Amino acid sequence: MLVAAVVALTACSNGSDDAASSIVRTTTNIAGADVVGVERDTTRACPLPSDPDQAAGTRAVTSPAGVTQISADPKRIVVLDTAALDAACGLGLWQRVVGATTLAGPSPQPSYLGYGLQIVPSVGVSGTPDVAKIAAMHPDLVLGTVGDGDLNALRAAAPTVLIGKDPSWQSSFSAFADALGRPSAGAKALADYHAYAHDTGVAIAASLSQASVLRFGASDAQVQGADSFAGRVLADAGVQRPQAQRGASYQVSTLSSERDRARVEGDIIYVMFDGEDGKSYGQKVMHGDDWKNLGAVSDKRDFVVDDTIWHGTGITAARALIDDLRSSLNGYVND
Repeated sequence: MLVAAVVALTACSNGSDDAASSIVRTTTNIAGADVVGVERDTTRACPLPSDPDQAAGTRAVTSPAGVTQISADPKRIVVLDTAALDAACGLGLWQRVVGATTLAGPSPQPSYLGYGLQIVPSVGVSGTPDVAKIAAMHPDLVLGTVGDGDLNALRAAAPTVLIGKDPSWQSSFSAFADALGRPSAGAKALADYHAYAHDTGVAIAASLSQASVLRFGASDAQVQGADSFAGRVLADAGVQRPQAQRGASYQVSTLSSERDRARVEGDIIYVMFDGEDGKSYGQKVMHGDDWKNLGAVSDKRDFVVDDTIWHGTGITAARALIDDLRSSLNGYVND
């Protein structure tokens, strides 16, 4: 995780008050860059439950593996990846998730989804679901993406839909919404998201800033281009990108030359870390003179963001990213 400690997490509370209503994190600055989202409120990350298009019976869902008969309004859902979990949250169905695969690391699920989804029973690690555990939960829908597990074994346990891999998170969300019996609610959620992104962009004058987005790995960094999740959400809000970042994502291994620094420069730089190795390497780079020679850094406009949001997928993550822009695009690092 980006931050060193989480003292308290919030719950998806569908708008109700909750005793754990605030996130407290101890790390607010990493290598001189402010951490964005320290006071993120996740009590309303998952909205109120949405209505199904069909109230009863079954419906046929077509996926890359063929046609599956699914309950028109699934009540017991097992999810096999973060994108499916994000979609269930985004449609207000988080309380129907009876099992989920978990992430490697200190948190079983991304914290931006709220405490309620942190405590969903595990059905194995992401990529290797435990079919016996899934069967014991008696779900009426197992939902994931192609490659999340053995389709035949999963289908023997419960009705299963694995959607196709699509570079567009919005297309994937629509496919999840269809499997959950809520294509209309999914379309409305996307329309509301686009309105929120546009309105936020206007409010913060997003078109006047060129934002650079950098993700540190264990030994190099990737500049997140227009083809990345972050790049697409920034575009939805009208945020401009430096000329070098308006195409595909690319790797950078050094900032020692002016050309290399130009490839990561922007009016503002957002930084994320790929796990603890990425954080270790990123901090090393950010403490160096080459990093400090970047214009955005000398102007105190470099910010650390949550990798599970900015390198994530799904409508809930996209809205959280827009929230991060609202609080940081026109900001400066605190001394």
